[in-house]
Amino acid sequence: MARGDEAWTETGRERLADFGIFRADRAWRRGPHGKEGSFVVLDAPDWAVVVPAVERDGRRWVLTVRQYRHGSRAVSDEFPGGVVEPGEAPEAAAARELLEETGYRAARLVPIGSCSPNPAFMANTFHVFVAEGLERVADQYLDEHELVDVEAVPEDELLARVGRAPWDHALMIAAAFFYERYLRPPL
Repeated sequence: MARGDEAWTETGRERLADFGIFRADRAWRRGPHGKEGSFVVLDAPDWAVVVPAVERDGRRWVLTVRQYRHGSRAVSDEFPGGVVEPGEAPEAAAARELLEETGYRAARLVPIGSCSPNPAFMANTFHVFVAEGLERVADQYLDEHELVDVEAVPEDELLARVGRAPWDHALMIAAAFFYERYLRPPL
C-alpha cells in the first residue's frame, strides 16, 4: 500500500516560462500508488535573511529595513535579506545583503533555521541567520530600484509587532520565530 511519505518519480519536465526571478516548469511525476500527474513547479533561487542584533544602552536592538513591496502594494518592515546568487553559500548571501542594505558587517553569522516557502509548488529554501558583533563599515549599496530605510528597534518591541502590518510578511514571521527560538531554546 502506497503512503504519503514516499517520494514520487519524475518522468518528464518542460520549461513553461522564465521570468528572471523564477522559472515555471511543468513536471510529470508518478506516485508510489502508480498514478501519474502533471504539476507546475516554480524554480526560484534560495533566499537568505539575517536578523542583525546589537547591544546598546543595556538593551538588545534589531536592525530592520522598510521598503515598498510591489506584490502587496504596501510598505513592509523586514529583516535584511535577498536572493542567494548562483554558486553563493546562503551565509555569504546573508552577509552580502546585510552590508548592502544596512552598511553593517557582522563578526559572526549563526544559522538559526531554514524552511520551504511553499513546498506545494515552489522548489527553493529560505535560510535564516542571526548576525552578532555588528560594526558599521559602509553606506548602503542598494540595487537600482531599491529604496530601503534602516531602523534600529528594541528587540521586545519588534517581536511584539510581528504578525501585524507592516510586519506581516510571512517569511519574516518565520524568521522571527527562528530568532525567538534562538533566544529561548526549547527545553
